[in-house]
Amino acid sequence: RMETDCNPMELPNNTEFEEDSDYRDFEGTDVKDMRLEAEAVVNDVLFAVSNMFVSKTLPCAEDVAYINVETRERNRYCLELTEAGLRVVAYDFDQTDDRLQTPYHETVYSLLDSLSPAYREVFGNALLQRLEALKKESQS
Repeated sequence: RMETDCNPMELPNNTEFEEDSDYRDFEGTDVKDMRLEAEAVVNDVLFAVSNMFVSKTLPCAEDVAYINVETRERNRYCLELTEAGLRVVAYDFDQTDDRLQTPYHETVYSLLDSLSPAYREVFGNALLQRLEALKKESQS
């Protein structure tokens, strides 16, 4: 099982949230805006799924956001993003099911890796292509 904490398309470029740190202590708040984080999650892995977007019907707040994802196998999920990580909260877009007790994943990569063999294949191929490109760059 491949688990990775990086996006092979843009290694390494995780500066978005460090920039926000200037504003975190503003007005006594020390949590990230989860909508911004959710948008970043979507942008990181959109290439490897059929469809993925931040929910416009479920409420986003500073501490929670919801992401709809459709895997290449055509399975639909609604994901909850909090400081604890990401987890599946429903098996359809824009839904939550309180009876679901799914585990949290630290990264969107490990979550999708567990849900979608096609994601794993596409992500792995993208990683290989990126490594080949880096190898060519270093040889020239």
